[in-house]
Amino acid sequence: MEYAQIVQKLAACGLDCSRCADYQNGEIKELSTKLLDLLEGYDRLVKIKSKLDPAFKGYNKLKKVLDVFANASCGGCRSENVKCPIDCHAKTCHKDKKVDFCFQCNEFPCDKQFEGKLRERWIEKNNRMKKVGVVDYYIEQRKLPRYGN
Repeated sequence: MEYAQIVQKLAACGLDCSRCADYQNGEIKELSTKLLDLLEGYDRLVKIKSKLDPAFKGYNKLKKVLDVFANASCGGCRSENVKCPIDCHAKTCHKDKKVDFCFQCNEFPCDKQFEGKLRERWIEKNNRMKKVGVVDYYIEQRKLPRYGN
């Protein structure tokens, strides 16, 4: 994958928007939609299953969560349709500074971005991108759980 394609998938802060549960073209949306389709009509069996296994009493809640994932509509942090709940200064700052990623800014790490553990992760991700390059960083990130750490 080329740098320009990766820029569209990674947010300026280093998070992979394309693997987010809210991403409109993401795998989580795709798989949730497929699972809902595969479970079509399963509701009638839930009554029987719930007598044998109490876990099935929560089946309707599972379907609601899958429905939320299946209707994901965020275009990613670089789009005009951002739905990320994380308050991230980088969403707009990178445009003002004319950089693709925070580490490319001569003010990195600034005091405007995150606090606590989230700040540590932001600095760690950007330092890693700076060290190995954006393409190799992206390849590394694809092998890790999106919501790990």
